[in-house]
Amino acid sequence: MEEKSLRVMTDKTFFSKISTTISKMLIPTKIGINGMLISLKRNALIKAYQNYMDNLNNENSVKKDALFKKYEDAYALYLEAIDKHIIDSVYKKVRNGTATAFEKDALSNYYTIISLKEKEYIEYKFRKQKYLLELDYETVKATQKNKIVEAYEEPYLEKMDMLYKGIIKNYAVKLADNITNKYELKDKVYDSIFDTLEEYMDKIFKIKIEKDENGIIKDILEEYDKFESYSVGKLDIGDIIEKRMTLLGISRQVFTHSLPLVIAEQCYVKLLKDIRKLIVSVKDNKNRVEKSYNLFMNLIEEYNIKLLSTKVYWENPELREDYKKFWAKYKTIAVYRKQNLIKFLREREILFLKYDIQKLNKSKHDYKQIISMHKQKLVNYGVMKNLKNKCKTLEGAKYVKKRETDNARASRSSVS
Repeated sequence: MEEKSLRVMTDKTFFSKISTTISKMLIPTKIGINGMLISLKRNALIKAYQNYMDNLNNENSVKKDALFKKYEDAYALYLEAIDKHIIDSVYKKVRNGTATAFEKDALSNYYTIISLKEKEYIEYKFRKQKYLLELDYETVKATQKNKIVEAYEEPYLEKMDMLYKGIIKNYAVKLADNITNKYELKDKVYDSIFDTLEEYMDKIFKIKIEKDENGIIKDILEEYDKFESYSVGKLDIGDIIEKRMTLLGISRQVFTHSLPLVIAEQCYVKLLKDIRKLIVSVKDNKNRVEKSYNLFMNLIEEYNIKLLSTKVYWENPELREDYKKFWAKYKTIAVYRKQNLIKFLREREILFLKYDIQKLNKSKHDYKQIISMHKQKLVNYGVMKNLKNKCKTLEGAKYVKKRETDNARASRSSVS
């Protein structure tokens, strides 16, 4: 879709005032025309989508390709109609001071997305389509006509799935290409991934659950319910980390290809860094330390079970061998989970602390504080001794050393 430039008139001359008055008079008609046009294009999209889906298993590939092209063309024309509505109607209403709060926000968000075009074209391409679809979906829901909403939701969900996956994949490429060595910029990409995953859960996955007649996604419901629990009340840093951990777990099933294992691994490593920082920052608050450590244990377990245990290719053979030893020990203590939960939790924590110390000691970064806290917990469990760092010099040893020196000098004198 070709972008159209929009210009705001600031010089209030006699003729511009007349023009503004005429615009106010014509806006209702313009909205009506654009609304009719969007409805026609939307209906064409729904019909084209249904025809394509009905022939999805058709052996005639030529017919199937033709129906898909018709569906894509209908989609492009439909988005153009919504885009034209924003430019012709909403913009004029905002300029003339007759817009509602919703319309003002809509235009503001529209320009925020347009601003991405020059620097982040791929993200702009996906986000603009997503925004236009969301805008019209709200309009369709406002009609309260269930048949229209149900018919529209099918192509809407199909396209939104594609767009969210495209956005996530774009972020994954940025991390994989090592776009920058600056931590603050990488952190921004990580935040964008988690924010997009959360947005998908709130806006798309919720609708999918309601329409899941065959129970295809019921396996994720428990984790989704856990994610929803974080929508109530104010979240602290620990809650945010736990929510993001839950999102990553769900994404391993929903965005398998868009968020490859290597990028998901980087996201888990980022969360582990965050939780270590949190533990150190609350070290003077015993209750918060214990709460943070419990989250740390769950995060390490999820990282190893849901991700590393499924990893096939390892760039570093040494890391692979270390993990195999760790995994063998974990499976040994895992039998206690059902037999003796308290024993399992104790042995799990000891194993995870030792494993984390081993990894942190090999790191180039300074992890002295968290390593010291890990060791203290191991001391409390009785699996490590806290040796006092004291040095004592024996007087007798000094005397012997002096006698030996004197004897050596006397020997040299006699020889000379």
